[in-house]
Amino acid sequence: MNLLLDTHALIWFLNGDKLISGNAKAAIENTDNIKIVSIASIWEIAIKMSLNRLSLPKGFMHFLNLIEDNGFEILPISFEHALTVAKLDFIHRDPFDRLLIAQCKTGNLSIVTKDDNIKRYDVSTIW
Repeated sequence: MNLLLDTHALIWFLNGDKLISGNAKAAIENTDNIKIVSIASIWEIAIKMSLNRLSLPKGFMHFLNLIEDNGFEILPISFEHALTVAKLDFIHRDPFDRLLIAQCKTGNLSIVTKDDNIKRYDVSTIW
């Protein structure tokens, strides 16, 4: 299965946070699954850090290294993703999450997320 991690799921998993569900953690740790992180999530984290809305104890570069060390693939933003965002129903107001939804739709990915608004779209979710 190809898994796209929502930003909170990525942070919670890499920080070993107990907020991540057992099901989500097991899916991420399953070596048969391909784990994907959108560049949009990395961008979102960078923005939140610059606004002092998010703090990573060991810093941003350490966090990026953890993404690489865990073998997560980085998914760029494509023209097709942008076109898909434009066609989405306006259920979710968060632009980063809307992009993740579009990436799931275009790439046939399942998204690891706790976000109930994402679950309202026609995408496969894991939590």
